[in-house]
Amino acid sequence: MEDNDIFEETEEKDNKKIFKRFEAKDIVYLAIISSIMLVTSSVMPIVAHVPIFGIIQIVLGLQFSLFPAMGISKIRKPGSLIFMALFSGVVLVFMNPIMFFCLLLCAFIAELISLLIFRDYHKNASCFLASWLYLPLTLPFLYLWYQIIGADNSVASYANGNPILAIIMSYCVIVLCALGSFLGMKISLELEHKSRKKHDSK
Repeated sequence: MEDNDIFEETEEKDNKKIFKRFEAKDIVYLAIISSIMLVTSSVMPIVAHVPIFGIIQIVLGLQFSLFPAMGISKIRKPGSLIFMALFSGVVLVFMNPIMFFCLLLCAFIAELISLLIFRDYHKNASCFLASWLYLPLTLPFLYLWYQIIGADNSVASYANGNPILAIIMSYCVIVLCALGSFLGMKISLELEHKSRKKHDSK
């Protein structure tokens, strides 16, 4: 078994507990990763008011899949993605409160789907799936929200008037997030592999 195969199972599979208590170092790591994710997403306010459906997700796609993949694959505890959504929400709630609550809800749903399929985060594929689904899940929820607040909303009007382009944008978000999650898993597993080799050489 190769250490950097994102679809292989980790050595933690002998631990049968699904829900494990978070330690202080876990919270600190997730907070740091979330902070880096936010810093690299600082361009978001520039496009926040651009009336193109999916433009925010396009801008955030790589960061909001790569860093969650790194966070989940490092901690491997259910709730890791929710913690990251909360940490990033400290800033997002002031810029775009709807996006914050949407991300928090989608973090819960993404984790739920992954855990229903894989039961835990011992398999790398489960970490990949949760981090991949996270941001794309916001697309249908935000679309419904824009419809609720009125079709005269600029983003809703754009999506309704250009459905094909909205679908293309959504597809691009899905592909971009898949790439981000894959890269995040590769980086995390490579760092883990190097750390293990360094520890074994001592």
